[in-house]
Amino acid sequence: MSRQPAIMNWSGGKDSALALYHSFRSERWHIQTLLTSVNEEYGRVSMHGVRTELMTAQAERLGIPLQLLRFSGNVSMEVYDAQMQRRLQELSRKGITHSIFGDIFLEDLRLYRETQLQRVNLRGEFPLWQRNTTELVHEFLDLGFKAVLVCVNEKHLNADFLGRELDLDLLKDLPRTVDPCGENGEYHSFVYDGPIFSSPVSFTKGESVRRIYTTSGSTDCHADQPDTRWDTGFWYQDLILQ
Repeated sequence: MSRQPAIMNWSGGKDSALALYHSFRSERWHIQTLLTSVNEEYGRVSMHGVRTELMTAQAERLGIPLQLLRFSGNVSMEVYDAQMQRRLQELSRKGITHSIFGDIFLEDLRLYRETQLQRVNLRGEFPLWQRNTTELVHEFLDLGFKAVLVCVNEKHLNADFLGRELDLDLLKDLPRTVDPCGENGEYHSFVYDGPIFSSPVSFTKGESVRRIYTTSGSTDCHADQPDTRWDTGFWYQDLILQ
C-alpha cells in the first residue's frame, strides 16, 4: 500500500512528537512537512513560546521540512482562520491529503479542526485519540523521549514546574487535578530528544516570564485553540539554542 501524503501539525511538544512517532510506525503516511503557527512579533511558537530556531533544529533532526505560519501578536480568529485556510489550500493543491494532530480527547477542538480541513478537502488524523493519558505519558518516557516544561497555566500549576524535566519525578508531583499529558492546557513542553531524532537539540535555559491573557476574540499566542477566552496567567521558560 502506497503511503498517503500528509502534513504534521507540529507544536514541538510531547503530544505532537508521540503522534509523529506513531505516524511513522503505521507506514500509512508520507509526512512531507511540519506545520507550525508562530507569533511573528516575538518569533516564537504559538502557545508554547518556544523560539523558532529551536523548532528549526527539531525539524533538521527529524529530517522533515518545517513551514512556519506567521501571525501578528494579536490576531482575530477570523484572520487566523483565513490565513490557515490559504496555507492548507496551497498544500492541498500540492497533493497533500491528510493533516495529522496530537490531540487526545478534546472533542470541540477536534470538531474545529475537522471543520476547517473539510473546507479544503483535507482529512484529519488523530493517532493518539481517546487513549489513556497516563499510559501515553509513560509510553512517551519509556520510548526514550526527553522534554522540558516550557509553559504552565498558573491556574493549575505553580511556576516551580517551569523548566523542569518531564520525567517520573515530575509526574509524581503533579496535582491530581492536572491531566498527566496536560491535555486541558495545564502545561506545554519542548521535546529535545527521542527515537525519531537523529541527535538531541542542545539548549540552555534563559529567563522565565509571566504573561496574563484577558482578551476575548483574538488568538494572541493561543492561535491553535478555537476557544480564545483567557482570564489567567501563564509562565514561560525561555530556551536558547546552543
